[in-house]
Amino acid sequence: MSQPSGPQTALHAVLEISFDYTRSLGPTLGAFMTALADRRILGARASDGSVHAPPFEYDPVTAAPPEELVEVGPGGTVTSWSWLPAPQEGQPLDVPFGWALIKLDGADTAMLHAVDAGSAAAMRTGMRVRPRWSGRRGSGITDIECFEPGEPPASGTVSTAGTVSTADAATVAMLTMPITLSYEHTVSPGESSFLLALAEGRLIGQRCPACQKVYIPPRGACPVDGVPTQDEVQLPDTGIVTTFCVVNVPFHGQQVPVPYVAASVLLDGADIAFQHLILGCDPNEVKMGMRVKAVWKPREEWETSLRNIEYFEPAGGPDAPYESYAHHL
Repeated sequence: MSQPSGPQTALHAVLEISFDYTRSLGPTLGAFMTALADRRILGARASDGSVHAPPFEYDPVTAAPPEELVEVGPGGTVTSWSWLPAPQEGQPLDVPFGWALIKLDGADTAMLHAVDAGSAAAMRTGMRVRPRWSGRRGSGITDIECFEPGEPPASGTVSTAGTVSTADAATVAMLTMPITLSYEHTVSPGESSFLLALAEGRLIGQRCPACQKVYIPPRGACPVDGVPTQDEVQLPDTGIVTTFCVVNVPFHGQQVPVPYVAASVLLDGADIAFQHLILGCDPNEVKMGMRVKAVWKPREEWETSLRNIEYFEPAGGPDAPYESYAHHL
């Protein structure tokens, strides 16, 4: 979290959620993606005789799978467009371009793609365009890097953004797409107190004035009674493990070698557990009720983050009896 620039400025930070979405394509989209890898574009003939490109998986009228896939394009006509003067990271091109609906030759519907026209003044409805193929195969619709003004090249040649193999494309049956969401989070007053205390090496919770439960991190309001939790309570950096999971499967972006333990840690004096790592011992030694203590980063590395605690490790002493924390599970 960024430090406030003044007494009235709340802590804030840009957070990012990302994962790889993998799906099986099925017979229609699999054929479409395989054709793209072979530098061809397919459409599906509907029950009324019209050709949809990209192909539908189920007829919009009869809901039946398409009985016929037909080759369309590669040239097409822009039916409508919008100019993007400042592309963002992850978009098809890193120069200004147009988003356009393009009706490919032989198709009755339009498909959305990028057009590298050079300038907004060069874009127009009715423009003839052709695909510029990327230097990779099997990536899905991004096998077409973009469309560009002009008629398709002579039969047997393609416009490409890089060198590609001339071998027949392998069947594309699966597709993996990275999904990323970035957003800016501004903390609540309770979160702000919690994070600023962490920058000083302290753990702060808030107490409900009605039920007297202590929540860490603070929630602003008690989920049981619905009243504000404004009374701050300083808690120790010791507690117990309530539940835990041994992580054995590696994943992208993993920072701790497997196997390791992710656990719910209930600090002494708190009424809710939070997630953290349990290291400093063999994963097989971790148990419910085990006493643990925080291992802090060096003081010069502290920031307004729970990452100031690197992990929790066994603290020794007898395990807490199950009955003492059963209602916290």
